[in-house]
Amino acid sequence: MIGPGTTVRWLNRHGLVRIGIRAAARRGDEQAAYLLDPARRADHYAYYRSVRDRGAIVTGGFALSTARHDVATAVLRSDAFGVGLHSRPVPAPVSVLRRIGQWRRPIGPVDPPSMLVVDPPEHTRYRRLVSKVFTPRAIEALRPRVAEVCDDLLDRMAGSADVDLVAGYAGLVPVTVIAEILGVPVAMREQFLRWGAAAAPTLDIGLPLRRYAATEVAIRRGNEWMRGHLRRLRASPGDDLLSRLVHVEDGQARLTDDELVATAGLLLAAGFETTVNLIGTGSALLMAHPDQRASLDDDPARWRNAVEEVLRYDSPVQNTGRICRTETEIAGRRIRPYQVMSVLIGGANRDPAVFDDPDRFDVTRANAREHLAFSGGVHYCLGAALARLEGEVALRALFTRYPDLAPAGEPRRRGTRILRGYESLPVRLTAAVA
Repeated sequence: MIGPGTTVRWLNRHGLVRIGIRAAARRGDEQAAYLLDPARRADHYAYYRSVRDRGAIVTGGFALSTARHDVATAVLRSDAFGVGLHSRPVPAPVSVLRRIGQWRRPIGPVDPPSMLVVDPPEHTRYRRLVSKVFTPRAIEALRPRVAEVCDDLLDRMAGSADVDLVAGYAGLVPVTVIAEILGVPVAMREQFLRWGAAAAPTLDIGLPLRRYAATEVAIRRGNEWMRGHLRRLRASPGDDLLSRLVHVEDGQARLTDDELVATAGLLLAAGFETTVNLIGTGSALLMAHPDQRASLDDDPARWRNAVEEVLRYDSPVQNTGRICRTETEIAGRRIRPYQVMSVLIGGANRDPAVFDDPDRFDVTRANAREHLAFSGGVHYCLGAALARLEGEVALRALFTRYPDLAPAGEPRRRGTRILRGYESLPVRLTAAVA
């Protein structure tokens, strides 16, 4: 049974938006039609080209949008834009609904105080504290352990002819690593997979009520488990990074329980969900481009750049939103406060003004790292280094062990709009000759 609180939150976050999208689609709005039509969403890049061809900034039925790399970069780095979409002024009835919806709400990756949806100065404090723990040195120190995880999972796959690469490898590498970062038992990783998969749609807009309710159930259960886990770590800290984060201080400031729950949830969503997509998509692209695999065999030093090209070519996160906080000018256009900008990351990463022949997958591309897959500005992804490390180690280990890896059935894409990746990727294994 769906409770009244869940219904109110859905109405405020998704229900009213769904009404607006449908109304805009009836008026012939391309942006709304793209969101509603699965056939159009099947080819993101045709839509992105259409947006880019129409101008630097395109007015849609409910948001501005850009698929140009220079404009996207400017918006992401501008102090005039923020991520606090919940701060927009709304009509009085909607404001009442918003306040009612705060009662007993769970804390998901797109709920304050998650760093994903708060602006400075709150964001600055959270990030400063978290950055004390998630240092480049701490992330690089995980490389041997990531390699061990990959080798163990590949060993388990060895007895099978055909496997689902997402379920058996791409999903388990990052969830095992993030479980260890959060100091939770490896036995919990299957539960983490379920929680992560259930929470991922919250990044989208206009969810149906039942789907939104399912995400709330998963997020609430994850919150409850995490609060108990934080109590255990306070009483008996381990060597994991979350134990250090529980006790880290900046002057007299520490993260509160809500802030820790939000941060742990964000680490699960951002540090796990996107990396599953990176490894799965990278595997599919390298199977589809044997010439690129051969290039990596010729020069294994190219693996790092190959990961950058995967991130550019088919980004795990396709879109992010920003709200104008103070009047500004971008690409010669005045942007007013509270106007929302949809930054089409996937489109910016295929901008021919920056990337030659952008629809070609090329692991030797000299400027592949100029992609915006990890956003930009103060909200640049805190887990970028970990995602890069896991992507490089996991893909290299996979194709070293199984150089003749090949598709073994029809892959199935995820149903989410913002997160892009594979839900299922059947493959046939061929072991390397010793």
